[in-house]
Amino acid sequence: MVRAGVVHHPGQWNESGFCEIQEPPKRYAIIDLRALSELCGFGELADFQRAQRQWIEEALKGEPAVRDDRWSEAIAVGSLAFVETVKNDLGVKARHRDVIEADGSYALREPSEAYAGKFTGKIEALRTQNTILWDESVDDART
Repeated sequence: MVRAGVVHHPGQWNESGFCEIQEPPKRYAIIDLRALSELCGFGELADFQRAQRQWIEEALKGEPAVRDDRWSEAIAVGSLAFVETVKNDLGVKARHRDVIEADGSYALREPSEAYAGKFTGKIEALRTQNTILWDESVDDART
C-alpha cells in the first residue's frame, strides 16, 4: 500500500506483513514468526522485529519501492519444502499453479502465460474504441 500511495508507512496499513510481524495477532496468525526469525538468522523474535523496523526505515528513505512479482503475485514464497506443503494443503485449488524457483527461493503461482492469449487486444470487444465512459452529467440530470 506504500507503493500505491495509500499510506506513507506499512505500519499504517493494519493488514500489512509489517503489522503482522511487529504486532502479531493472538489468533489466526498467517506468519510463523519463530520460523521466519530463525530463517533470517535471529535467535530472538525481538531482535528480528527490531531489524525489520530498521530495514523498513532504510527502504523508505530511498526511491519508491519497485514491485517484486515474487511477493506480490505469489500464493506462497519460501523454501521448496514450505511452498510444496502449501500447494499440497490447497489441494485442487492449486491444480494449475506451478512451483517456480526465483533468486534462491521458491514461489507458488500461476504461469503468466495462462492469460496471455485472452487479453492481447485481439478480441474486438475488449478494444479501447469499444469503451463507453460513464457520463455523470447525464445521470445527474435524470435525478
